[in-house]
Amino acid sequence: MELHITGDAAADQLLSDDAFALLTGMLLDQQVTMESAFAGPEKIRTRLGSLDPGTIADYDPAGFVEVFKERPAVHRFPGSMAGRVQALAETVHREWDGDTTAIWTSGDPDGAEVLRRLKALPGFGDQKAKIFLALLGKQCGLQAAGWREAAGHYGEDGSYLSVADIVDPESLAKVRASKQAAKAAAKAAKAPNA
Repeated sequence: MELHITGDAAADQLLSDDAFALLTGMLLDQQVTMESAFAGPEKIRTRLGSLDPGTIADYDPAGFVEVFKERPAVHRFPGSMAGRVQALAETVHREWDGDTTAIWTSGDPDGAEVLRRLKALPGFGDQKAKIFLALLGKQCGLQAAGWREAAGHYGEDGSYLSVADIVDPESLAKVRASKQAAKAAAKAAKAPNA
């Protein structure tokens, strides 16, 4: 698996090689660009010297916020997002013995079970869990039965709705266009009738 999400070779390599980095990037993907969110794990790894879930879980919380604040910042909301990343790391460390891939491989789960496990993670609601499930299926070789159905419209081939569909600059442009169209439609739906 070779992911091309951030436009930064080192950040993309880490996402390709480290399942916790990919999970963390997905967690950070809110209120910032996708590229910035998924580049966050490389910034954390560079500053801490590790992206091990146990290391992050045990790190001093105030110190971890400072890691997020260091320029360039990991996220525009360093305090809350540092706390969420530590909570995610603690869950992976304690409940999955530090093995992030166990979330989608342990016990040979089907797509619905993988989705349930993802939704149980701190910071992963229904939509984020479905997008990550689609990313696992479309780009990371997940073969769990029914993953496309569990991922909903994010699992459809050629949907270009999320990070799960980004493989190059052209697909990034298609995803951006679909997101802009969805925002415009939502804004139009909220507008009072003239």
